[in-house]
Amino acid sequence: MNAIRVLVVDDAAVVRRQVSLLLGAAPGLEVVATAPNGRIALAKVEQFQPDVVLLDLEMPELDGLETLKLLRQRDPELPVVMFSALTERAGVLTLEALALGARDYVTKPTSVGGMNITVEAVRDELVRKLKALNVRTPSAPPSPSPVPREPVARPRMPARVEAIVIGASTGGPGALVRLVSALPADLPVPVLIVQHMPPLFTRLLAERLQGVTPLTVREAVTGASVQAGEVWVAPGDFHLAVCRDATGVRLLTHQGPAENACRPAVDLLFRSAAEVYGAGVLAVVLTGMGQDGLRGCRRVNEAGGQVVVQDQASCVVGSMPGAVEQAGLADAVMPLEALALELARRVDARGRRT
Repeated sequence: MNAIRVLVVDDAAVVRRQVSLLLGAAPGLEVVATAPNGRIALAKVEQFQPDVVLLDLEMPELDGLETLKLLRQRDPELPVVMFSALTERAGVLTLEALALGARDYVTKPTSVGGMNITVEAVRDELVRKLKALNVRTPSAPPSPSPVPREPVARPRMPARVEAIVIGASTGGPGALVRLVSALPADLPVPVLIVQHMPPLFTRLLAERLQGVTPLTVREAVTGASVQAGEVWVAPGDFHLAVCRDATGVRLLTHQGPAENACRPAVDLLFRSAAEVYGAGVLAVVLTGMGQDGLRGCRRVNEAGGQVVVQDQASCVVGSMPGAVEQAGLADAVMPLEALALELARRVDARGRRT
């Protein structure tokens, strides 16, 4: 198998050197060129024809966002991974880059000592994401009347939906913006979201989602009461769960052990929701790498709840929803643009399929 050809774009020479060394040492990857800014990067894309571009955000002459816009015009399917600092400004720019078509991002180490001290902190994530994104998959065209797959056999009709729980990873921020923006303004149930993201980025994601929907969107905090029409996003590095007390359902965030190498973990939220809402859970698995959400969907299935997953064609990386589909746990497999309508259809007065 040919090695995946990577172009590394960053204005810091030490970053270009260290990243090139760590990627060059990884089996299946080859750094074919580096560039200190976007203008040079555009020329090297033409010259070297890389399979994946690792792109810094803040650079002289032509920054990451402007470079990404031009790359998207020239080659809409070339996978681009943003390499951003873990700061508020970088977080805002990273979310903007994802909205412009970047496939994913990796945060730079924050150590004062620099890349050479903390290289192991990013090596595995970089290698894993670059390999996973080396697939040029055109977006599926909108379908005016999408037909779900045959539903999983159920011993009884689904109960009334009481909550929607959503899990996402690679490609999730963009998918969540499209999904949440299309949900009805009078949605009669709460929505709980786990998106694999670091601290700070999840708050910025909640703010971005709030800007596209009349529903109330916030980053989750322990003790908050869960009400209809609210959207809660799990905070970075904290699991999100729900619990029921005498006053109703409340949120719980904690830093328990990571699951599937993730915190927050989709599995934990889904299990928790199945325990609290039982058959009233509607679980949704969006684009993402790995299998987080699979075991949680099995618990939702066992509780009598419903499971809907994004189809492979509209995913950036389809591993997460694909694992659920392959396990036979999905009631429906839908393109992204059809998901909001499908969820609204399932959340009707009786919680039954129409």
